[in-house]
Amino acid sequence: MQLISVDRIRAAAEELSDVIRRTPLAHSRVLTDHVGADVHLKCENLQRTGAFKLRGAYVRLRGLDERQRAAGVVAASAGNHAQGVALAASLLGIRSTVFMPERATLPKLAATQSYGATVRAEGAVLADTMRLAREHAERTGAEFIHPFDHPDVVAGQGTVGLEILEQLPEVGTVLVPTGGGGLLSGIATAVKALRPEVRVIGVQAEQAAAWPLSLELGAPVRIEDTRTMADGIAVAEPGEVPFAHVSAFVDEVVVVSEQALSRALLLCLERMKLVAEPAGVAAVAGVLEHPRLLAGPTVAVLSGGNIDPLLMLQLIRHGMTSAGRYLSLRVRLPDRPGVLAGLLAQLGELGANVLDIEHSRISGALALGEVDVEISLETRGPEHREHVVSELTRAGFTVTSER
Repeated sequence: MQLISVDRIRAAAEELSDVIRRTPLAHSRVLTDHVGADVHLKCENLQRTGAFKLRGAYVRLRGLDERQRAAGVVAASAGNHAQGVALAASLLGIRSTVFMPERATLPKLAATQSYGATVRAEGAVLADTMRLAREHAERTGAEFIHPFDHPDVVAGQGTVGLEILEQLPEVGTVLVPTGGGGLLSGIATAVKALRPEVRVIGVQAEQAAAWPLSLELGAPVRIEDTRTMADGIAVAEPGEVPFAHVSAFVDEVVVVSEQALSRALLLCLERMKLVAEPAGVAAVAGVLEHPRLLAGPTVAVLSGGNIDPLLMLQLIRHGMTSAGRYLSLRVRLPDRPGVLAGLLAQLGELGANVLDIEHSRISGALALGEVDVEISLETRGPEHREHVVSELTRAGFTVTSER
């Protein structure tokens, strides 16, 4: 397979010059202090449509001939690619149809429609949605726009790499969220052509990690289970075009845990005031879990910010738990007046903030005259969590479970 050149990526940058935002590169003091390396964030969550996908989608659609444009385009996506294709098609005057999974979030459905696409919510999972979109293309003659497996898409995403080199010429390491590989392959192609000494590292969710095995075996490998909170990079199989470029130019692909993803999301929101989705913070999670890989000034690409508010609430709680900021306890108490008040007074003295409390007398595990109390607490970190539990135990309270 012929690899794209940096000149093709430069041409893509020209095509995009009046279309996309040149997103900021923000220094992160909190990450720098945490890992001991100079860390910056490339904020593609502030791109039009809320993610980097517009870059590749626009370059791909702009390359269509008149016949293809007249036939329209079709895409399948859970969100970010859908919005990128919808806006790119509107800007170029092309009719677009976007298939989205039946359980796609309402904000992403509404956003895709607002950019001018005809949205069809069909398919239980993304693989089903992709199949339906391909069938629509065969039936109608519309051009199928793949989310990552096309040279024009890779060239468009590679413009992020050009911007990074212009904004931070002394960069030593670039970490990139990785699903199908379009963004990683584009950035790596651009960076390695101009600064071959810079390390480029892909970051995958541990629970949807097709790349490590694929690279080990020398060909794209399909995995069956992609259950991760980072749905934007939950791709079962790398694309052929990205695989060729990643194999040639990427130094390493690492994985991160669900806990690291939620911690990274909370860190971006709370300390850096940046709204991001779980897939978008994968590179930040990589900084947190793999600091040994960082050489010189480091850029973590924050690839997207399209997150459903309801999911954000769940992830904030998950992130607080992972960071030792949230503690749920079940405490067994004698069922008599004043005991619960004593427990709450003890928690107050320990500096734990009570968020929620539930009192239950119905359980097969309870003896006569006992009651279980479930308490949700806000704590100040892992050491404070341990201190709260140990002090309650020392004071004579029976803690039966904690999480």
